[in-house]
Amino acid sequence: MTATPGLTASASPDTAAFDLFRAVFRRHAAGVAVITARGDTGPVGFTATSLTSVSAKPPLLSFGAGTGSSSWAAISAARHVGVHILGEHQRELAATFARSGADRFAAPTAWREGPEGVPVLEGVLAWTVCRVHARVPAGDHCLVVAEVVGGDLNGEGRPLLYHQGRFTALRD
Repeated sequence: MTATPGLTASASPDTAAFDLFRAVFRRHAAGVAVITARGDTGPVGFTATSLTSVSAKPPLLSFGAGTGSSSWAAISAARHVGVHILGEHQRELAATFARSGADRFAAPTAWREGPEGVPVLEGVLAWTVCRVHARVPAGDHCLVVAEVVGGDLNGEGRPLLYHQGRFTALRD
């Protein structure tokens, strides 16, 4: 058996795999999105770096949602969700939607009710409203597959990225 670089012999296999997983994905740069939905008591949302294009026909995307998160009850019941692509000027917005216990839709967050009642964030690079197509349990998360049914891509700027545990921007 060969040793995996970066893993210690004293770590249990589960701990070692977890540590490796986290270390690998810290090296993976990902775009930053905010997922929103209308909940029973108001809008909910969270920052996601797991947004993926799934299919062009029909236009499907996916994202992971933590089943222990404060947004999960609304996301698990929502027929439609909003997917917002953040710009590099929106680090604070990304941090707000990533922070546990934050009032994410309070000022200075600018938003409005969009199609299908989905909360739409202002000033983003692009946003879509998506009809939830499937929810697939995946460990402590659920993979949500959704079909794009509308949106707007008129925002300007460059995308916000997440890399090495922090929000960052593209370099020229």
